[in-house]
Amino acid sequence: MIDQVLVKMTAGDGGPGSVSFHREKFVQEGGPDGGMGGRGGHIIAIASHQLNTLARYRRQHIFKAEKGQRGDTNNRRGRDGEDLILEVPVGTIITDLKADGSDRNIVADLASEGQGVVVARGGRGGWGNTHFKSSTNRAPRVAQRGQGGLSLECRFELRLIADIGIVGIPNAGKSTLLGQLSAANPRVGAYPFTTLEPHLGVVRAGWEEFVVADLPGLIEGAADGAGLGHEFLRHTNRTRLLIHLIDGAGDDPLHAYDLINQELSAYSPELGEKPQIVAVNKLDTDDVQLLREDIEEAFQARGVAPIYLSALTGEGVSEILDRCTESLKKEREDSELKRQTAKREPVVITPRADSRRFDVVRLTDGSFRVKGRQVETFIEMMDVEDEAAMEEVYRWLDRRGVSGALRKAGLDSGDTVRVGPSSWEWDV
Repeated sequence: MIDQVLVKMTAGDGGPGSVSFHREKFVQEGGPDGGMGGRGGHIIAIASHQLNTLARYRRQHIFKAEKGQRGDTNNRRGRDGEDLILEVPVGTIITDLKADGSDRNIVADLASEGQGVVVARGGRGGWGNTHFKSSTNRAPRVAQRGQGGLSLECRFELRLIADIGIVGIPNAGKSTLLGQLSAANPRVGAYPFTTLEPHLGVVRAGWEEFVVADLPGLIEGAADGAGLGHEFLRHTNRTRLLIHLIDGAGDDPLHAYDLINQELSAYSPELGEKPQIVAVNKLDTDDVQLLREDIEEAFQARGVAPIYLSALTGEGVSEILDRCTESLKKEREDSELKRQTAKREPVVITPRADSRRFDVVRLTDGSFRVKGRQVETFIEMMDVEDEAAMEEVYRWLDRRGVSGALRKAGLDSGDTVRVGPSSWEWDV
């Protein structure tokens, strides 16, 4: 099962603005009418039940949305780039990665059908020359280029959404039990690691219905990645209840029980505290029949009263089904009670940061850096190598107080000014 992939995404660049002047018969000197460029396409991830794995992203893992179109004459705005929709299985977690491959932050946890998130936003379209018209500049020949679309690398990680997970060492009989509980038909064999990927089964008990996952077997060191390691453990996080299946015919059932619990706790303390139904399997064998009293005594010393069953013949399965139904009902009631009695935190409204704010910093090399979202976005979309564009840049900086702040910080003509990746010598 392919349940983890790396995906590189680049949203569409915004379209450039247009430099155009109105032309029609008997109008000799029409004013500027260059339209704004279109927005670049977003990249949107949407959860869908139509997908069960992330296999499609192994074949293609680089995606780029459409660019916005150039603005047109008569103040016509360019067409927006088409958004790119990426469908992922329900239960997919999207994590933004740093340049070194480590996690930056979780972008979204798409846990329900149809839930979506804009992962990468398209760039804003550039202004046409109409925007730069003023009383002192009636015929501007300047337009902005489009803003670049956001580029990032993300990890898509699928975590199955199941009410109950069946855990245990390899060959404990998990797949056979799933087949008894549900209509699922998982692969079964008498050798370790028969189950190489999780299987889901829908269980119906009266009016109750829940999903059970048969998860690959654990071995010692799984929390550190040994065996199927993390490929198994990530899928247990979403379950509400665990069936801890013990191989009663194994060498040391109590040791197997302790080993699984140690690995669960080592991977996640919350996982180690999930409610468990402990079941001893292979009641149909002579070994379990003969050693049942010894097994029961060993578990009772730990305060555990396991259910005895045979996943092969179905003996005892109805008892575990009843226990699952009762435990899930109690878990839902407890969760609802906690939700109702939880202390309601006061709503704190944080004002949105003012994008017009900026800071001026004098660097050690004598240059000056201007920081601020609005300033950086504007300069990014202007051609600082073009003389006419720089005239508009200086006007814009004057109107917003940036020029005054630079002079107050000690800026002289000829000094270097840096805004984002752009830099130029100040000559005003």
